[in-house]
Amino acid sequence: MLILAFPPFGLWPFIWVGFLPMLVAQFRVLPPRLSGLASSIALGTWLGGYLTPIFAGSGLYITWLPLAIAGISYLTDSGVRAFHERTGYRWFVPYGALSWVGFEMIRGFIPIMGTWGFVANTLYGQPWLIQPVSIFSIFGLSLLIMVVNYGMGLGALYLFDRRWRFDPGLPGLTFRTVGKWVGGVVAALFLWVGLSLTLYRSPTTATVRVAALHYDAGSPPWRAVDRFSELTRWAAQEGARLVVWPEVAIQGDPQVTDTERFRRLAAETDAYLVLGYIVPVSERLFRNEATVLSPQGEWLGVYGKDHPVVFAGETSFTRGIYPVYETPLGRIGTIICYDLDFTDTARRLARKGAQLLLVPSHDWPQIATKHYTHLVFRAVENRVSLVKADSSGNDSAVIDPYGRILAVAVTPGGDRDGQVVVADVPLGEGDSVAVRLGDWVGWVALVGMVFFMIYDLWTKTPDRRRKGSRLDDEAPESGRFPPQS
Repeated sequence: MLILAFPPFGLWPFIWVGFLPMLVAQFRVLPPRLSGLASSIALGTWLGGYLTPIFAGSGLYITWLPLAIAGISYLTDSGVRAFHERTGYRWFVPYGALSWVGFEMIRGFIPIMGTWGFVANTLYGQPWLIQPVSIFSIFGLSLLIMVVNYGMGLGALYLFDRRWRFDPGLPGLTFRTVGKWVGGVVAALFLWVGLSLTLYRSPTTATVRVAALHYDAGSPPWRAVDRFSELTRWAAQEGARLVVWPEVAIQGDPQVTDTERFRRLAAETDAYLVLGYIVPVSERLFRNEATVLSPQGEWLGVYGKDHPVVFAGETSFTRGIYPVYETPLGRIGTIICYDLDFTDTARRLARKGAQLLLVPSHDWPQIATKHYTHLVFRAVENRVSLVKADSSGNDSAVIDPYGRILAVAVTPGGDRDGQVVVADVPLGEGDSVAVRLGDWVGWVALVGMVFFMIYDLWTKTPDRRRKGSRLDDEAPESGRFPPQS
């Protein structure tokens, strides 16, 4: 169900119940000493099927990562069942949900991971449902998804106990406790949907016609500058005032090399050109940057990739600077490819007033159906529009501040003829709560995860065990397994 919930399959309703079989296996079917196998097998298999094809060829790190996560899951989850049995399952929902999202927060710090595999990504195509992300960030949506899974999972355990009794000595679940959690989860889901529908609206800001150049430039991609120039003229004929070239479309800094050629193109098309380029600095390293050229021939500034793929040799002397350019079209900024997989880069530009973010990229076929979907959440989090142009011809898209995909070209394996993805996109406002507070829900979840790790250890102390045993002895019969029918 997890695999089917993610793109390219897109069966997103499965994400709300995808963890139930794992939870039933972990807390009822498997022997207690082997209960950690449930999450180990489930998560290792899912991430192996999801991440390994995406990052194949990136090195042993990513090849063995799913297996490493499976091992970590087994070790960390081996004592979880015992904890819930000691505490009467009263912490089942918050423990599971906060631990999951806390771990997502940790994964967001890992350079190669970012937000890949976040459960919230499955809902990219449902803008009516994801608007509270502008308040709670993507971590808030992940938390809701996991709360629903664990709440429904608690209900599934209760129903399992009504039908089967594998361990007569196991403390059962009371209808009152389960009912409260299931009711609370349903209420939270309805509140989220109501808030989302309230926030979901049509932008009232000015629009600008933009174009993303979608072309498989081959290898090396910078040999296709002539074709990118032709596509730029084509975009101008379609009325585009801002044209985004892909990542690494040009070898050499266009502010230094062939400068007049690009200035003539900008003047001819009367369009702002966002140019992605690389500059070799050594045998193994190269600068990966983007600049913006105005129709008047003015270079507005330079942006260096904020999250470079270091094993590929990317670097930049301008990394850590987040320029926002004031233009007659609106306030624009740039990010590059892998920057869109992290929450921080787009937020920094939104805080500086950016209304429209331009995203040169250079993807590979395995991520064509997945990568552009991450932009939906950067758009909603920051209430800005984004335009992604790909030099491998795999995925290019234009997305508005409410996460609506206005135009998209997804051609895994590349588009050798090339096309222009054109749309009239509204300017964003960049004034969301998530812009001001950042990933605050992720930090709360991380604190919650640490709390439960400590609380778990505390409940293992002899005094706490004896107290828990006395409480079990004094518990009413309804707190144990119901009679078998």
